[in-house]
Amino acid sequence: MSNLFDSYNLKGILLSNRIVMAPMTRTRATEDGVPTDMMVDYYVQRASAGLIITECTQVSDQGHGIIRAPGIHRADQIAAWRRITDAVHAAGGHIYCQIWHCGRAAHPAIRNGEQPVGPSPIAATGEFYLPSGRVALPVPRELRTDEIPNIIADFARATKNARAAGFDGVELHGANGYLQDQFLQDGSNQRTDRYGGSVENRARLMIETTEAMIQAWSADRVGVRLSPSSWLSGIDDSNKLETFGYVVRALDKLNIGYLCLREPSAADVARGVQIEHVVETFRPMTSTAIMANTGFDKVSANALLARGGAEMVAFGTPFIANPDLVERFRDDIPISTPDAPSTFYGAGKEGYTDYPAAPARD
Repeated sequence: MSNLFDSYNLKGILLSNRIVMAPMTRTRATEDGVPTDMMVDYYVQRASAGLIITECTQVSDQGHGIIRAPGIHRADQIAAWRRITDAVHAAGGHIYCQIWHCGRAAHPAIRNGEQPVGPSPIAATGEFYLPSGRVALPVPRELRTDEIPNIIADFARATKNARAAGFDGVELHGANGYLQDQFLQDGSNQRTDRYGGSVENRARLMIETTEAMIQAWSADRVGVRLSPSSWLSGIDDSNKLETFGYVVRALDKLNIGYLCLREPSAADVARGVQIEHVVETFRPMTSTAIMANTGFDKVSANALLARGGAEMVAFGTPFIANPDLVERFRDDIPISTPDAPSTFYGAGKEGYTDYPAAPARD
């Protein structure tokens, strides 16, 4: 029976515990996507996690979809990330880079007027945040078939760049309504070429991207994040069990390092989900190490690990106000509540690196 404080051998990387810091967008990079010194402090403060997964990091200018999100497609970005990985390693931690393309979930106003792209000309739902206020998400430009190999190559290049930047591995952000997820689900993919129609075709971008990342590094150093029950940006599919079951089994054949599965949030459940218990549903379909995410606390996470439902558990929001979350869990110290959600995103230290660790106990 495993628990959060057991070590875990992640394909040759010995994690000191099974508590993972989940990827969280915090918008503290520069306007042109360069990680900052403030980000060094932020990640080092949380280096006691068994593994840190960074915020989503764009693989190209075309993939840019969040104000002040970092990239990993230029030399200055690679060098800045190197300062972060070196500092996290010096603090005894391990860190993966989550690489990402926003797809249709973007706005021309932050892209020098360039229209976002997607599998089909179907707009994401919801609103996009601009400094001037919230605006509707536009209809994306449908990607041509001949453009898709270049996007896959961008992910391979980003994987090589992450390795050069000193990361321990990479995670494909195949979740939350972004590009690979948009191609996968039939609510956003109405294509008639080899990337649309059947589940095999719709999953092609996800699988080809993963294969390219593996070739750029190794299968052991590649993880993939999926969110089978998410409604983010209006993502939806007519048969999620069939669609995601196909992808989980296909990724299993690639022997990737881990599979991160996002459970539905309270908002997802309120909207109505096809798959209520994600890890429980897909665990029998794969021998890949599973990282469970969303809605866990110490008790529920330990219960999941004890029954073999997952090998690791990722925590997001609790890490915002608790840089020492691992120590608080271990010593049963109360968890602090984050400041207002408005401080989750921004440009300063407030609500980012100014949360104190708990006082040391005798």
